[in-house]
Parts: sequence; structure tokens; C-alpha cells
Amino acid sequence: MLAELQNVSKSYRSEAGAVPVLNGMNLAIDAGETVAIVGPSGSGKSTILNLLGALDQPDSGAVVVAGKDLTKLDPIQLSEYRNTTVGFIFQLHHLLPQCSVLENVIVPTLARKDADRRAVRDRAAKLLDAVGLSHRLDHRPGQLSGGERQRAAVARALINEPKLLLADEPTGSLDRTSAERLAELLAEIHQREKVTIVMVTHAPELARRMGRVLALDDGRLAPV
Repeated sequence: MLAELQNVSKSYRSEAGAVPVLNGMNLAIDAGETVAIVGPSGSGKSTILNLLGALDQPDSGAVVVAGKDLTKLDPIQLSEYRNTTVGFIFQLHHLLPQCSVLENVIVPTLARKDADRRAVRDRAAKLLDAVGLSHRLDHRPGQLSGGERQRAAVARALINEPKLLLADEPTGSLDRTSAERLAELLAEIHQREKVTIVMVTHAPELARRMGRVLALDDGRLAPV
């Protein structure tokens, strides 16, 4: 078992009061598994990713990843967890416009003072080659297509060799062709890197590429 939500509840505050999103949720994810989470907008799909990625904390329950209960870690430990155990792919790529593609991929390693810079650069170059961007290393994000920028974001998410890859609507801002290419790329990445993938998506064709599809409704998950 790589990741687990144990009886997790989460609400958000609004002017009208507390808005419940997750209600006593349980979820178990095996190492090497690929999981898609689908459901209506506002149902809490991204909240699940934020909890697994330690970007948010539950109101109650436990979030356990790689043997660590994230609810019991201090801020420094949480920062280290986010930098070493998980990789994030968002709908918007969030690449730094002033940096080259290669530099963007390397950015997550800068917090690791013990990192071998030559080895890091070599891995970044290999990842960019794997996602089809070996000819774009020195380009700025503004010189890339939307699909290319998202592929660069995939390489960046993998640079620290995470155990868990979290993808939040990764094809949401792409045209159909680019979305299909990214879906194929994620399948290849899963095979090559042996990384566990949890993805939130509205795209049925992308969800079907995952090994397990779960629907979130009324704060609870059910298999599709």
C-alpha cells in the first residue's frame, strides 16, 4: 500500500457557513497503480489530490503516504515530502517564463543541497528526451506550444523520482490531438518510471487509460 485516506472529512468555509466536501472518505492506492477520479465540478476531486500532495490538511482522519501520516508532520517535513515523494501536474503548466525548458525541469531539485548537479542535469535532459522535447532544451516556455509546455511540466514533475504522481486535469487546457499525445505519454511514463499515478479528469477517454476509475459524489468514492 503506497497511499491511503482513512476516514477523511473536509469542509471549506463560506459566507453561508461550512461547506462539506469529503465525508468520512476511505481510499487505498497500491504502489504502481494508476487511478482516475471523475465526478462533477466542485465535488472535491482536486481536494483529494491536495490532501495526498500535502497542499491541504483534512478536518479529521489520516492521510498516509509511503508510511508517513501527513497530518502529523511539521512544516519542514511536509516541504521535504512534497519535494521528494510526490510530483504534481496541473491543468496550467506553471512553467517559469524567464527560464529555459531545461532550467524549468531542474527547478524542483534546487532545494536539495546534496543533489549531484551533473546527474540532475543529465536526468532532466533524459526526461525531456523521453517526452519528445530534446530539441527544445534551451527554448523558453513562450516559444512552445501548449502541448509541449504540458510535456515539459510532466518532465519537471518526475525530476525528483517521486513515488506518487498527482495530475489535476492535465489535458484540460489542450486541444484534442495534444490531449491524446499527453495521455499516451503518461501511460509510457507509468511503464518506464514505475510511478503510481492518481489523476483527476473530466475526459472519459483519459480516465479509461487508468487501471481503476473512481467516481466522487456526495463526498464519497465509488468504482465505475
